[in-house]
Amino acid sequence: MITAGRIAALVGGVLRGDAARVITRLAAIEQAGENAVTFLSDKKHRPLLTDCTAGVVLLKESLAGDYTGDVIVVEDAYLAFATISSVFDPEPPVAIDIHPSAVVADTATLGEGVVIGAHAVIGAHVTLAAGVRIGPNVTIGDGSMIGADSWLYPNVTVYHQVIVGSRCRIHSGSVLGSHGFGYANHQGNWSKIAQIGRLVIGDDVEIGANCAVDRGAIEDTVIEDGVKIDNLVHIAHNVRIGAHTALAGQVGISGSTSIGHHTMVGGQSGFAGHLTTAPGTIFTGQCMVTGNVTEPGMYSSGTGLSPAKSWRKMVARMRHIDELHKQVQQLEKRLENLLPSGNEASDAPGKDDSN
Repeated sequence: MITAGRIAALVGGVLRGDAARVITRLAAIEQAGENAVTFLSDKKHRPLLTDCTAGVVLLKESLAGDYTGDVIVVEDAYLAFATISSVFDPEPPVAIDIHPSAVVADTATLGEGVVIGAHAVIGAHVTLAAGVRIGPNVTIGDGSMIGADSWLYPNVTVYHQVIVGSRCRIHSGSVLGSHGFGYANHQGNWSKIAQIGRLVIGDDVEIGANCAVDRGAIEDTVIEDGVKIDNLVHIAHNVRIGAHTALAGQVGISGSTSIGHHTMVGGQSGFAGHLTTAPGTIFTGQCMVTGNVTEPGMYSSGTGLSPAKSWRKMVARMRHIDELHKQVQQLEKRLENLLPSGNEASDAPGKDDSN
């Protein structure tokens, strides 16, 4: 519960309305009632304001217009909405203690206010900085370090010698520092290559549920500051993810690839190994990245949705691309033979040169 005036102060906005109005929840604009705060950031949705009954709406000046309800004018409504979302977060508080069933090595170092949940295992020479929260059933391997105020949710597994920065959040089921996919083939048999690098994660990183981030084979795997990773993402050994990059669900990045800072990657995109991409690049969903990307921009490769019948015809035609290419080459050669040697294209048969 919070007042509209307090919300305006938190987001640095200008309130046009009742500062004492009590707000009890967040809501989508279509469902927002008089006790709710909502937002609108896209002008194409402005008609929704006509029937809006929200207690207060976060809007930028250009969208406020003649709306008669209470508004908080901000530069970026979506960012303002994100700022106040934590006020209404129903996530229960964690008791400040170490559960009796947790196993903590004698050589582990625990900072002030560390919380360790039931059945967690903290290995030898682990360092947990002040304010770290370790959920139930979390395992942290020997020699790993977790920075201040980071949260590891239930059932996270951290292998040995993994470094996690401050204010990170690692969600349930994720595995940090597992072995990379490294094998040498000899006469049809696979010999495992020891993965002796580390995994180093910067500050303010969030990793979603059920992600796998491998340790380095020789050099470290590095996730730089501010990176946001969705659920079900795989990052292979020796990968470097540049600062403030965002990866959507089901992205896969092969070994020794370097992703530039401030990159955005759509869901189900895949990156081949040993390549680099320019900072500030946007890859839309289902991109297949097989080579270096040297120029920032927006890139796509997955085919868009179409009716199944049309899609099957397109695929059937694609199977004949090589044959069609050969036919075009043959036609070009025949056309060259028809043209007199050394003549310009303007002298080609059929050209009207009467002028």
